[in-house]
Amino acid sequence: MRRANAQLQSDRRTEILDAAERCFARSGFHQASMQDICAEAGMSPGNLYRYFPSKEALIAGISERNRAEAVASFAQVDQAPDFFDGLAQLARHHLVDRTDSEVGLCAEIMSESRRNADVARLYHDIESDIKRRIAAMLDTARGRGEIRADVDVEAAATVLMVLGDGMSWRRSVEKGFDAERVLPLILKMVHCLLAKPGACDKSGESEQ
Repeated sequence: MRRANAQLQSDRRTEILDAAERCFARSGFHQASMQDICAEAGMSPGNLYRYFPSKEALIAGISERNRAEAVASFAQVDQAPDFFDGLAQLARHHLVDRTDSEVGLCAEIMSESRRNADVARLYHDIESDIKRRIAAMLDTARGRGEIRADVDVEAAATVLMVLGDGMSWRRSVEKGFDAERVLPLILKMVHCLLAKPGACDKSGESEQ
């Protein structure tokens, strides 16, 4: 019975976070009210507040869920037979395959972090963790001889995050932005940044 109750609570949390994502992406963090989220989730305010007492708590829940997903995707790159193939799949997942709502929500959280101290602390904590994990992923690839030995993994991790943020932001603000068309160019740039000397001319092979 306890296991069933725990699963029910987990399912309800997921439903609420999904509803909050849709509301925040559609209306913005400030315009979306807790009542809107209750209606989207199909539950009473009292029930929702049992799980998440504020919009900041909802953002924290969404952000932690996104972090867990990112961590899992980095592990898949480490396990991929070819580093650049794994990196290309990771980039496609985060930059192309994510829904407009997911991308829009990331832009909302980024913007809110400039105005809300609680959101800023959460955002920068997660960003720092993601950067460390990307650097570790690159360090593993460097240790295996899959990327150039002299690459500065900290700086390269920053570059990858800048490229990812830029693609996501462009998707969120430019109607009709074609991420599918731009991604091969981004991958080629990254390949030339990380590949061993003389291998840059092969940068398109992992995109075929």
